[in-house]
Amino acid sequence: MAEAERIIGTPDIPEAAGAGPEPSDSDSGSADGRSPGSTEGQPPGSADGQTSGPSDGQAPTADRPAKGGEPSEEGQAPEDEPRPKGRRKIAVLFGVALFAYALDLISKMIVVAELEHHEPIEVVGDLLRFNAIRNAGAAFGVGEAYTIIFTVIASAVIVVIARLARKLYSLPWAIALGLLLGGALGNLTDRIFRSPGVFKGAVVDFIAPKGFAVFNLADSAIVCGGILIVLLSFRGLDPDGTVHKD
Repeated sequence: MAEAERIIGTPDIPEAAGAGPEPSDSDSGSADGRSPGSTEGQPPGSADGQTSGPSDGQAPTADRPAKGGEPSEEGQAPEDEPRPKGRRKIAVLFGVALFAYALDLISKMIVVAELEHHEPIEVVGDLLRFNAIRNAGAAFGVGEAYTIIFTVIASAVIVVIARLARKLYSLPWAIALGLLLGGALGNLTDRIFRSPGVFKGAVVDFIAPKGFAVFNLADSAIVCGGILIVLLSFRGLDPDGTVHKD
């Protein structure tokens, strides 16, 4: 019996009790505590060392909004938002011009109907009177021989003011230009529609201070507008609302 066992042999006995089967290749990846497919030093979910996020590799922050977003600062509009067109300032300009023009036109109609060819009316004794006259020159009776030239100048002033209104963002400038526009329109209406003819018409003046030239409300609007423009220029305020200092 012993001889038979010697010839047949006995099976190999494991060296230590409880030894299990050798680990397979698929299990070797988990021997060091890492999950299969993970790379040492890389966060989970990353196959090639890059974290998930925006396509440019940068995460959104307060000063770097996500792609397609707007600036995150509260209360601020996007940088590409157009600047307001200053429609209110343009409305003020034409509102002041319309008021000055209407006041001048109505006053001249009353003067022509009630005062022309009549004795002057004393308003403040002999210091101020209403005396209707026809003036073929510029304001305050200057340059009566150049009626057509003054008509062209008035027309040019109206065109310049209308073009400047597109870049107007200052309320004081809107008022000043409105006074100029209303006064220029008032006197230009007289030069076009009154005798002796188109572009040669005489302007109706009626305000006669003592020791001063006779003028009308259109002349007053032009002078007030001009004075206001000079003051604004000295203060460094431009029609577009910017302030500059020399």
